[in-house]
Amino acid sequence: MSARRDWGFAGDYVRAMRDAVRADAADDFIVATGISHSIQDLVATAFAAVGITDWQQYIKIDEDLVRPNDPVSMIGDASKAREILGWKPEVDFAELVTMMVQHDVDSLTS
Repeated sequence: MSARRDWGFAGDYVRAMRDAVRADAADDFIVATGISHSIQDLVATAFAAVGITDWQQYIKIDEDLVRPNDPVSMIGDASKAREILGWKPEVDFAELVTMMVQHDVDSLTS
């Protein structure tokens, strides 16, 4: 639950790829939000999206699925994409998680 990742919205990343293809010169770019959040942050935000704040009682960790050599933190530096392409993510972490949860809720209720 403490592993940290740089989660971002695919639509933002597609926009970055489009901007890179349209750039004056070919180059390599890292596309990332530059902000990391823990898996616990993701879970808490997802449960909050459906009005549950005491989410801990609903979580079970299967130790067989925990990666023993997983990096603790992964975060990208998109400063080059920001400087050269003028790109920046538009969807923040909470909005992304809420969108994902809402999609699942809509799928279950339709």
